[in-house]
Order: sequence, then structure tokens, then C-alpha cells
Amino acid sequence: MSQWKQIQQLETRLLEHVDYLYDDNFPMDIRQGLADWIEAQDWDTAVSDEPMAAMLFKNLLSQLERVRLQEQVFLQRHNMKMIQQHLQLKYSSNPVSMATVISSCLKEERRILSSACMQEQGPLEKSLQNSVAFERQKNMDNRVGMIRGNVQMLDQAVKYIEDLQDDFDFRYKTLQSRDSTDKNSESMKHEVTRLQEMLNRLDFKRKEILSKMDAVINDIEDLMTSQLNPELQDWKRRQQIAAIGGPLLTGLELLQSWFTLTAQSLFQMKRQLDKLGDLVVKVTYESDPIPLQKPQMEERVRFLIYHLIKSSFVVEKQPCMPAQPQRPLIIKTGVQFTTKVRLLVKLPEVDYQLKVKTTFDKDLPPGRVSRQFYILTSNTKAMDIEDFSNGCLSVEFRHLLKEKKYINGTKGNEALLSVTEELHSLSFEANFTVQGLTIDLETCSLPLVVISNVCQLPGGWASVLWYNLLTDEPRNLAFFGNPPRASWKQLSEVLSWQFSTLAGRGLNKDQLGMLEEKIFGQHVSCSDRQVSWSKFSKENIQGKNFTFWMWLDSILELIKRHLLPVWNENYIMGFVSKGMERALLKDREPGTFLLRFSESHLGGITFTWVQHSDNGEVQLNSVEPYTKNRLSAVPFADVIRDYKVISDGVVPENPLKFLYPDIPKDEAFGSLYNSQRSKVFPYLPFTLIPVSEMRSNANISPPPCQSPEPLMSPEDFDMLSEHLPAFDLDIMRSPYSV
Repeated sequence: MSQWKQIQQLETRLLEHVDYLYDDNFPMDIRQGLADWIEAQDWDTAVSDEPMAAMLFKNLLSQLERVRLQEQVFLQRHNMKMIQQHLQLKYSSNPVSMATVISSCLKEERRILSSACMQEQGPLEKSLQNSVAFERQKNMDNRVGMIRGNVQMLDQAVKYIEDLQDDFDFRYKTLQSRDSTDKNSESMKHEVTRLQEMLNRLDFKRKEILSKMDAVINDIEDLMTSQLNPELQDWKRRQQIAAIGGPLLTGLELLQSWFTLTAQSLFQMKRQLDKLGDLVVKVTYESDPIPLQKPQMEERVRFLIYHLIKSSFVVEKQPCMPAQPQRPLIIKTGVQFTTKVRLLVKLPEVDYQLKVKTTFDKDLPPGRVSRQFYILTSNTKAMDIEDFSNGCLSVEFRHLLKEKKYINGTKGNEALLSVTEELHSLSFEANFTVQGLTIDLETCSLPLVVISNVCQLPGGWASVLWYNLLTDEPRNLAFFGNPPRASWKQLSEVLSWQFSTLAGRGLNKDQLGMLEEKIFGQHVSCSDRQVSWSKFSKENIQGKNFTFWMWLDSILELIKRHLLPVWNENYIMGFVSKGMERALLKDREPGTFLLRFSESHLGGITFTWVQHSDNGEVQLNSVEPYTKNRLSAVPFADVIRDYKVISDGVVPENPLKFLYPDIPKDEAFGSLYNSQRSKVFPYLPFTLIPVSEMRSNANISPPPCQSPEPLMSPEDFDMLSEHLPAFDLDIMRSPYSV
């Protein structure tokens, strides 16, 4: 079943989250009309491959044209044409942006499907969903709109005062020009009385508008303090969670709209105050309220503009290597990484190019880290207006990082932390003047891990996970000096995200339960279990030479590279203890098997099947785990199809009959079998067949099932079976046999 069809079967609560994903950037009409084609494309790769993104964009437009021509309803054809034109205008000059949008939507769909399989949501996801509630956004929209409306009304009030004052000024000057002999006349007295009334009304209107302006300024200040800034901090927290695989239900569009409308209101009020100042130059009087109150109001408006724009300077895209889009915040020396900053406020005017300067590890205390780095490429670039950003400024950097060389080979102060525990920071600075107000901008990335070898990538990602799970501080570079513990509820949720992000399907409650036993031990009982950083990533599992995270990350890598189709069909039980495995299989039909990950090998998968001896005794056999080296030669589905066992000269047979609980093997894996055979003219085609040798003896119990390397062709297998029945293959023993 396609991903989109699965989405449509979700309950209403989850469908509302899907609705958040689709807007003008990627209309749901396209997702619906081209569902199968969209899911068949590699959008993740296109994000970092511009030629591929351009090709996919061209193909997308062609697919839309095909669907449009096949559409029978005129209105739908019209809508599809408008969508085509919109996409061409939006993405023709930047197809990578389209690939990024579609990749993010598909990823978020997979996460939503994964969460639907869980019996209950994790604490992080619950809190994030509460923070982006529709009612809260609606309230913000209404309040920003009301402020905007009030400011517009102030414009009308200023215009009324200007007209009233012009009338007063004209009459006053006319009165002054009259002959002095008329000063005691009745008409003169009447005119003086009228002028006094006009002045009183002018004074009343000046006090009234200043009072209204003060109320609007108070309202804007409260909006920024109680709603806008918390929304921004909430978005930054959601960006952290999204970086480690969690949901990102809203982008920057709403924040950008709120920030820009608020800034426009403040700039408009600044112009209104300037206008009131001009009016005072023409007409003033004793106890005039404008000279008394205007300076303080101007100072407050400037203060609010300054802090609004300063806080609107954000890192839209955290530093990330293009080859590792699902693992940001890790940088390898000598490898290009990208990052992007945005100004959420659409500025009314900028007198010159707004240039942004990047600095690595700015103001880092000496001795904090053992290594120091510098940016190899240019560290200054001008911001520009993107076509699809509604006029807001942004800039994307592409940098290379290089480690500093040290005299006599010494690095000075050596840090106590490992390379992957050292946290670094990338800072961004700019300054400009707008409407006479000079503003200094500064922001920074989330803490980064710098590696010099790809083998450090798993350890670096463990650090990124731990930091962003447990703190919302933007620059706590000393975090791993004393890292806090994580509750199992928090950690299990994030671990499931790793599978849904990299492998398309998260972990269910049973699988997480087995992982809990793996990290805590079977006999630990506590309602609020806490995991230390050392237990997660530094201490070896008891009896093994690898840590819990190394073991889990190797499984993720195996799924991503070799097991995705089988994993996404939900055929891999995955995390099963030996006791649970026996309990599941002992009462099943002979030949029933299940697939699980090895506990003794890094990145290994095995299958265990049940068989009955002549006396009815239940026996479980497990093949030596298949690792990435062996699965690079033969797809895992083909291994299951072609697997054979030699047993004391008996005709070799495939012992695998039913996938647990009772699915016929070919029914489960038939669509995944690789039908392509080797065809190299003039040679005969061949098939690699995995074979295990199982020996039994009347006096001893059956030994472990053994799995050979290399694999052999059917012809070799027949020859060996016929002529060398006692052939001893070069093998490694399976981890266990029951």
C-alpha cells in the first residue's frame, strides 16, 4: 500500500497534522494526483544534487501536464494549470528548494504513520503538538490583525489633526493680518472665541491620539513579550527536535508574517510620531502634550523595533553536510557544509547590501576544547531576497572547515572530553541602518560536533541527540562536562524517531521494551528509569566490546543500506530476546521463522526457525548473522528464498516455510525477490545460494546451524553434495542455538 493511501486511513487527529504540511509551497492537490510517482523518486538525494533536482522538477511539471490533460472536470483542469504556473514561477530558478519541501513532507508523513503505530505518543511529541495548536495560531493572527487595524486608524487620526491644525493656522494668521483698529470689534471677538475653541479641540485631539498611541505601543510590547517571543523560542525548540528526527509541524511562514506585520505597525507609528513632531513646529502652545510625551514614545518605539528585528535574525537551516541530510550539526573537516540564516522581518528600506559575517567558535574560552578550527572559504556574504520568501532577506553559506596547525605538534591545553563530546559554535553577525536606526544582528547555530574521520560520525550523532533532547539552550558548549540523565520515556521516543527517519518506520512498544531490557537489564524494575550519557554511549554492553549506541546505530545503517524493503513491510521483528523468541516459536508449525537483529554482532541480522526432532522435541536453529559485507552480494529476500541446509547427507532443503506467525514465505517476500540473474554472454547464468551445514549425532544434541562464506552456485552445490557429503565448510558459529 502506498504511503499516501496509508495516510488517508489515519484518524482525524493525525490527519490534522498532515494538513499542516501542505500549503502553496507544495499543494495537496499535487500530492494526491501524483502520489505513486512522487513516492518513487529520490527526493532526499535531490536536496544535495542540483542537476537531479532540476530533472525532477522538469519531470514533475510533465507529470502534472499529463494529469491535467486526463482530467475530465473543467474546474479541476483549471486548478491544475494554475498550480503548474505557480510552481514554475516559484521553483524554476531554484529546484533544490522544491526537492527540500517535498523531501520534508514525505519524511513528516512517515513520522506521522510511525506515531500512529505507537499505542501512545511520547512526551516530546505531545508537548510539541500542544505548542502548535490551531487555536493559539488563530489567536495570534487575530491579535496581530487588530494591532494593524488600530495603527491604520491612527493614520486617519493624524490626518484629522493635521487638517484641523491647518484650518486653525490659516484662521490665526488671517486674524493677525487684520487691521489693529478691528481688534475690539464684535467680529474680532467672535473669531478669537472660535480660535480658542479650535485650539481646545486641537489640544483634546492631540491628547487623545497620544493616549491611543500609548495604548497601541503597550499592546505591541505585550504581544512581543507574551506571545511573539515565546512563539519564536517554541519554533527554535521544534527546530532542535526536528534536527534529531522529531516532528516539525510548522515552518517559518507564520512567524515571518507575524514579525513583518508587527514591524510594519511599529515603523508606521514611528512615521506618525515624526508627523506629530512636524505639526508641533507649525503650531504649539503652553502645556502642548506632544513635546512632553513624544520623546518617550519615540524611544519606546525605537526600542521595540530594535529588539524585534534583532530577534528575527535566525538560523533557518542548521549546519549540515549535504551527504548527511538526516544528521545535521556534524561537520567533517575538509568537507563542505551548508547553513542558512534568515531575517524574518521584511524591511521597508536598507541603504546598502546587508552583509553577514560568519565566525567559528567566537569568544570560546581558552582551554575549553583541544582542537581549534577556521573557515577555509570566504566568511562574508550579502543577504538577498528570495522569490518565495515574500520579500524577506536570507543567505546560504557553503563552507569548508580546517583544523589549525600547532607549533611543535602541541595543541596547548588538552580538553578532558572526547572529540565527539567537544561542542563548537558557528556565529553570524551583521549590522545596518534602517530609517535612521542602527541595528546590530547576531545569532548562532546550535552546538556542533566536528569530526575528522567518518568513523566518528556515530559518536558525533550520539552527542547531537543527547544535547538536543535534554536542553533548549542555544549555546551551552560545556554541556558534556556534566551531562544530565535522560528518562527512558524521552530516550525511547527519540530512538524510535531514528528508525522512522532513516528507515521509514519507527519502533513499536514491544521493540522498545526489548531495548529497555538491553540497556537496563532484565531484572531492573523502576517506574521512572534514568539513562546516563555514559551508559548510552561510552560504556560497553556487558560481555561485549561495543556500546549500546554503537550496536543500535549499526542496525540503523544495516536497515538503511540493505533491509529497507523488508523493514518497511514490517517483516522484521527485530528486537527479540532469546526467551521471547522461544516462547513465540515453540508452538508454531515446523519451518516457522522470525527475523531479528543480532545481539552479539554489530550490524547483523539473523533468522531463527523451529523444527521438531523425531521424538517430538522442539528445536530452534539460528543462522550466523548476515552483515553488510554479505548482504552486499545477495539481497536479504533472496537469501530467505534460496537458503539451504545440508544435514548428514540428506538432500539439501530450505527449512524456512512460514514467516511468524503463519505467513507463507513466498507470500510475504515474493514481491521483494530479485528476478535478475547474472547474464554475461557467452556464460551460463548463475544464482548465489546461501548454504548452512547442520550435523547431528545420536549421542549429542544438534550443534548450531552454520552459515558459509562465500556463497556457492547451484552447480557447485550439487557437485559438493554428490561427491563430498562430509565437506567441511569454512564457517563462523552462530551466536546461539537452542
